Amino acid sequence: MAAEVLAAARAMNAAGLNRGTAGNVSRRCGEGFLITPTGMAYDECTVDDIVPVGFDGVAHGRRKPSSEWRFHRDIYVARPEAGAILHAHAPFATALACHGLGLPPFHYMIARFGGSDVRCADYATFGTQALSDAVLVALTSRRACLMAHHGMLVFGGDMREALALAIELEALCEQFWRVLQLGQPRLLPEEEMARVLDKFADYGRQE
Repeated sequence: MAAEVLAAARAMNAAGLNRGTAGNVSRRCGEGFLITPTGMAYDECTVDDIVPVGFDGVAHGRRKPSSEWRFHRDIYVARPEAGAILHAHAPFATALACHGLGLPPFHYMIARFGGSDVRCADYATFGTQALSDAVLVALTSRRACLMAHHGMLVFGGDMREALALAIELEALCEQFWRVLQLGQPRLLPEEEMARVLDKFADYGRQE
């Protein structure tokens, strides 16, 4: 499991979602989760640097956990369907978030994240309980949010899904940023988004 977390963190950077030591990745594990360490370059980490953290907030292992461990814990506790979480300072997502913008229904793929929009969580200092509380509000009935003056956050049922959702979210953020250069975007109506959400109930299933 630790190898999976480290591989996802490296893949996040390789995909251009993140740079340097910013961002963090975690995976649910028993009565807690495994998370990337604070302030370490992922290319220099080994699986022994990935930090186990209990739902009580107690960390084990030889490294300190990411400073954002609180919202990882709180998401796992509040959302039992969350199996993996990815947070990144992706360029286009962060640009929109620095304006306090979320994603409205300008494109039907917004529905992939659970609703007709992707919200932007209110700003709070990184690593605080206030930030975790704001993120949980923005994630109500959603699998992703932007974070004001900060970045993006997604969760999936497993690590592969979380990474795929993060890549999709950044692509939509780039598309929306480009749409804004043309003026006020045309949005899909609520009834159409409701139809799309219904179709997404079994999106990607092959059985």
